[in-house]
Amino acid sequence: MPGSEKSKQLLTDALKACGAVRFGDFTLASGKKSTYYIDIKKASTDPATLRIIAQEATKVIAGMQVDAVGGVVLGSVPLATAVSLESGLPLLLIRKDDKSYGTGGRFVGELRAGSKVLLLEDVTTSGGSVKDAIEAIRAQCGEVQNVITVVDRESGATENLASVGVKLIPLVRASDLV
Repeated sequence: MPGSEKSKQLLTDALKACGAVRFGDFTLASGKKSTYYIDIKKASTDPATLRIIAQEATKVIAGMQVDAVGGVVLGSVPLATAVSLESGLPLLLIRKDDKSYGTGGRFVGELRAGSKVLLLEDVTTSGGSVKDAIEAIRAQCGEVQNVITVVDRESGATENLASVGVKLIPLVRASDLV
């Protein structure tokens, strides 16, 4: 059952076992200091943990109307790809900026007007990077109603995404890990 205590514990155990949860003094991308760090790259490069993430996210998606799963380049690419493979849904990758060479553009994959895209995020703090991707998808007439994050640091992402009409669905919260 998605979001159940058993599912949450399975993922929490896997994240700890692969070394994704570290304790010490860290400076986050935002410049804030933290006594713990979620190194989600450890999880996304560990096949067993990545499989659990994909399975848990796919359970959540099963009850939704979704046309594609997406992720912001680079951190969410392995997560979104694994969920695409597990769910059978098409993959959409969102670059941080337009590519100015080759075929150009901001998206890898097909984004049709009216397509419902579910975004995957590795770790959410304020939700700023995924919010930018939501705006880019909406600018191309796509729809985003939900974001699944592997770990929510419980630092405002839920509220920030709600302000643009998007629900944040954490597979686990930082308080489950520390």
